[in-house]
Amino acid sequence: MILVLSHAWTLDLAHAAAYVALTDEFGAFHAAQPGFRGRRLVRDRADPLHFVNLRWWDRAEDYEAMVRDPAYPGWIALLSEHVQPRDPAKAVMDVEVEHADPRAPA
Repeated sequence: MILVLSHAWTLDLAHAAAYVALTDEFGAFHAAQPGFRGRRLVRDRADPLHFVNLRWWDRAEDYEAMVRDPAYPGWIALLSEHVQPRDPAKAVMDVEVEHADPRAPA
């Protein structure tokens, strides 16, 4: 399994709310992709304009196929309307150890 991690800084708090809503909608697109395992959007408590996107995939090739989907650039364009023009500092990482939530249903 891999993790794709990227950072985003929104323009202001109103844009942050829109970014969260769009990211939630974008989840359905992710869920339809082969190899998709899960997604989390987390927010920095010290800087509420800073978000970290965490996406888990079976393989890097699955993530790369999703990025090549013709609908993907449209989603990115919508999200980009709400973020500062920064390098998203994206990283594709291998998951080495995973501990599941013991309270999660089996």
